[in-house]
Amino acid sequence: MRFSKTEIGFAVALAVVAVAAVLVFTGRLPAGGRADPVNAEQVALGERIYRDHCASCHGANLEGQPQWQVRKPDGRMPAPPHDQSGHTWHHPDDVLFRITKDGLAALLPGYESDMPAYAQVLTDEEIWAVLSFIKRSWPADIQARQADINRRSVQAR
Repeated sequence: MRFSKTEIGFAVALAVVAVAAVLVFTGRLPAGGRADPVNAEQVALGERIYRDHCASCHGANLEGQPQWQVRKPDGRMPAPPHDQSGHTWHHPDDVLFRITKDGLAALLPGYESDMPAYAQVLTDEEIWAVLSFIKRSWPADIQARQADINRRSVQAR
């Protein structure tokens, strides 16, 4: 029996999805992305990149800009905190990754923000590292809640 390239491609894709699902649900791969707050190397890289590219707006201690929930005179929102006091942890990893890479307008067409897209500045691995650094700063209960948000996001696909 001979299989077509399409059938082989489909079988390979199905196998990849199955393996990824097993890794996610057994906890061996972070659900929704590759931001791993327990990977010390990834977190250290993310901290360096955060300091170079993010801290000027989001704060050296991830505290965000003052009055981050109140629009500025130009109608844009200040940079939110990325610590547990902000809303970053309310989003699944894949959404955080896309906002960082492509900008908020990628998710909210027409939305104007001071947040630049980093697709031409940072590699995907560097973006995941920054997200790992941010997640590492959250208390265990917030990390667990965000991990649950990731799991639900993956299940909804």
